[in-house]
Amino acid sequence: MTATTQNILSQRVQNLAESETLKMARMARELKALGHDVISLSLGEPDFDTPDHIKDAAYQALKDGYTKYTPVAGLPELTKAISEKFRRDNQLEYRPEQIVVSNGAKQTVYNLCQALLDPGDEVVVLAPYWVSYWEIVKLSGGIPVPVYAGVDRDFKPSPNQVATAITERTKFVLFSSPCNPTGSVFDRDELEAYANAIAPHQHVLIVSDEIYEYINFTHEHVSIGSFPQVKDRTITINGFAKGFAMTGWRLGYMGAPKYIADACSKIQGQVTSGASSFGQKAGAVALMGDLGPTETMREAFRERRDIVLSMLEEIPGIKANHPDGAFYVFPDISAYFGKSDGHTTIHNADDFCDYVMSQAYVGLVSGSAFGDPNCFRLSYAASEEQLREAIRRMKDVLGRLK
Repeated sequence: MTATTQNILSQRVQNLAESETLKMARMARELKALGHDVISLSLGEPDFDTPDHIKDAAYQALKDGYTKYTPVAGLPELTKAISEKFRRDNQLEYRPEQIVVSNGAKQTVYNLCQALLDPGDEVVVLAPYWVSYWEIVKLSGGIPVPVYAGVDRDFKPSPNQVATAITERTKFVLFSSPCNPTGSVFDRDELEAYANAIAPHQHVLIVSDEIYEYINFTHEHVSIGSFPQVKDRTITINGFAKGFAMTGWRLGYMGAPKYIADACSKIQGQVTSGASSFGQKAGAVALMGDLGPTETMREAFRERRDIVLSMLEEIPGIKANHPDGAFYVFPDISAYFGKSDGHTTIHNADDFCDYVMSQAYVGLVSGSAFGDPNCFRLSYAASEEQLREAIRRMKDVLGRLK
């Protein structure tokens, strides 16, 4: 970038980091174009297709003429379905007017930060965290405040850590469960302890990202907003991308106190307006229809997780927790720091991922993007054959480091 072009671009965009997951996906595509057999395990995208009954609903909606603008906050039949889903699955009472449908859960996070944050406001972020939390908070003028726990604690910060991080400038606490990138799932007792720690701080909201809800291997998904001490201060985010393999549909939603829902709708009305009309029609069918394909997908992910963990255990120096949800493992590889193959020395997780990509043609994402420079994220949203081959290659090239 020249000095002239740098002056043209806003300071805002110059301070914004590129998404590491998208960056690694781009690198994988470039290497593939050069003829290399790359296995990309970087993107958080199910390799399953959207279930047929959902696609059929979109097709029918198109034939029925649902090709026009929608209300900014969502089609009434979808906001009603989301309200019913929250009550059915999560014991959450969000009326349809408290729901905003967006072009993906990522836009929901952006809407919230734009609606809630003034320059200098703080957001307590449980770390490791999804890459975009950090950058969206900064882009909105906020200051992200990480609260960290490592692999030995299943990447779960203590309630006391959260409470200690709260100041008079804190606007909300932000986390995901099941968690991206760690796959950790907060159980009922853990979430109640967080609720109890946050409840006395009346000025602090809670933002719970639950987009991996249906990819949960514990048999119980718990929403922190179901606890009475914080239910009126909790915003619950969800979407269709992960549990219904609908990443390209760009459809997410939130339930929130009405004044926050109204503010987010106001933001969205000036940025994108409503999500696609026929996509929303299909979304209502997804929530109220057959969850069998989702359950089948979840079990497939569970089997892949077990394969990946068993193979990673055979590689010296890799230390992983036992993730109970999502489709990621987030191993600690700090034991490799300082090691070399005689040409390349591994100083950190960035070097580790670059080495594995250049030597094994396996795409991973450095943990530094998620707030933990000792780890990397591996997505097992890939075929069993690809996973076995990728980890075999990793074991081979990592064996050269001494």
